[in-house]
Amino acid sequence: MTKFLHTMIRVTDAEATLAFFKLLGIEEVRRKDSEQGRFTLIFLAAPGEEGIAEVELTYNWPAEDGSPAETYTGGRNFGHLAYEVDDIYAMCQKLADHGVTINRPPRDGYMAFIRTPDNISIELLQKGSALAPQEPWASMENTGSW
Repeated sequence: MTKFLHTMIRVTDAEATLAFFKLLGIEEVRRKDSEQGRFTLIFLAAPGEEGIAEVELTYNWPAEDGSPAETYTGGRNFGHLAYEVDDIYAMCQKLADHGVTINRPPRDGYMAFIRTPDNISIELLQKGSALAPQEPWASMENTGSW
C-alpha cells in the first residue's frame, strides 16, 4: 500500500510563508529544527487534514559565516512529493525491476528518493519504524540528485 504524505517546498522567509498559508486557512501542525543540518521543517495542514495531506516548508538557515542561505532558481524551490510504503525494500526492488533509478537508496531501511520521467523528485518513507539494513541497499551509492 502507498499513502500520500506531503509536498515539500523550500522557502527563504518561513514567517512570511506561514502568514501566507494562514490566509488560506492552512496552519502549522508541527515543526522540527535540525541543528546539524541547519534547517527547519514546518508541516502545514488544513483543519482535519493533519497527517493526511500536508505541505512541508523547508527553511535552510543562513550559513554559519553569516552569508545568506541558498536561493533557489529553476523550480528548485519545489522539493518533492512524499509517499509512505509498507515495505521500502520491496517497493524499491519493484521500481528498479521496471528500470527506475533509485537516486538515494534506502540504506537506512527508512528513506529513499527516486525521480519521475519528468525529473520530479519522489521521497519514499517506510511505514512505521525503519527496517533492518539489507543488501544490496545498505552499500548502494547515491546516483544523481534528488
